[in-house]
Amino acid sequence: MPTNVQVPGLGESVSEAVLIKWHKSDGDLVKTDEPLCELETDKTNVDIPSPGNGVIKRSVTEGTKVRIGQTIAMIDENGKASAKPAASAGAKPKAAPEPAKAPAAKSGSEDLAPAVRRMVEENQLDPSKIAASGPGGRITKEDVVKHMESKPAAARASDTSFAAATPVIETAAPVARGDGSGIRREPMSKIRKKIAERLVSAQHTAAILTTFNEVDLHNVMEIRAKFKDRFEKVHGVGLGFMSFFARAVVLALKEFPNINAQIDGDDIVYHDYVHLGIAVSTDRGLAVPVLRNVEKMSFAKIESEIKRLATSTREGKLALQELSGGTFTITNGGVFGSLLSTPIINPPQSGILGMHNIVKRPIAVNDQVVIRPMMYIALSYDHRLIDGVVSVKFLVRLKELLEDPARLMLEI
Repeated sequence: MPTNVQVPGLGESVSEAVLIKWHKSDGDLVKTDEPLCELETDKTNVDIPSPGNGVIKRSVTEGTKVRIGQTIAMIDENGKASAKPAASAGAKPKAAPEPAKAPAAKSGSEDLAPAVRRMVEENQLDPSKIAASGPGGRITKEDVVKHMESKPAAARASDTSFAAATPVIETAAPVARGDGSGIRREPMSKIRKKIAERLVSAQHTAAILTTFNEVDLHNVMEIRAKFKDRFEKVHGVGLGFMSFFARAVVLALKEFPNINAQIDGDDIVYHDYVHLGIAVSTDRGLAVPVLRNVEKMSFAKIESEIKRLATSTREGKLALQELSGGTFTITNGGVFGSLLSTPIINPPQSGILGMHNIVKRPIAVNDQVVIRPMMYIALSYDHRLIDGVVSVKFLVRLKELLEDPARLMLEI
């Protein structure tokens, strides 16, 4: 009996994607977990693995918008593979390879990975002139960098004909319409539309409220300054602020489980683990990769996972499970200089912690005015599930843990 290949869940609030490339053609023999195609969402690009062994028959074409749960192909374990040269594997079903019928530059654009395609388009390069070193003769980001470094800007100018012929999907400058009155109209990008839809949906489906507090990070900064070199030497990763905040969040969520829960119809779903979402800004918008079971992680593991996920997010290499299943989220607007904000929760989660810029301010300590590195923190939460007093106590608990970091180690 044939097995359906369906679009899996691609993360919270993601309902659709675009099938940008098939790795297999109709009649190809595929094996379990072998990549079949590549999907592009507003958050990242992912490969869809084969659910079984057999012969593939595709039901949608490249460039098609697909929804979660939609069947895009079938795998027939009793099917017979087509007799075709190995080199044709992964080719498009209706490919027209004749150069005279299609510009070489455009064809090259279709074969590029999304991150590579953006580099090529932004730098006005012709992929046919770039030496490829990737699997199957594909161009990698390193190939593009080497090509740019090996040729002066004047020599690369000959590549501009490719840029002129290639439509930029997400980063293209919109067509502006003006009437000379100083007002212009521009179409909204697809990613901006999707972000707008999610934000409005979150506001309409949850009773969002935000509570604030402030934290003196003097002791945390002293610990970092004292041990950062040794920490990096031993663990091979830098000691940042996020591991302190992640650990504090884990301990606080144990005391206030409603903030780590979610509403499902008339039920409350509680979690005995913390799958922590860390908001990452990319050139395509905001993505939220998930650190699974962060309650079991050491400081070093948290820092290394954050670094790995942030890199994978920006390169579009996140696995499906790394984008879904989060139970609570942290977002850090402070890296951009934000002093205060009211973050919006990431449905179906019930809470999100906002970190902000660290600013030295005078405060009273033991009746003495001292200068301390202070940060405002904000908890946005679903008031349907979380009472105001719980949100206040949660932030107070975070403040206690961060201002006396020994509590993080002793879990008290």
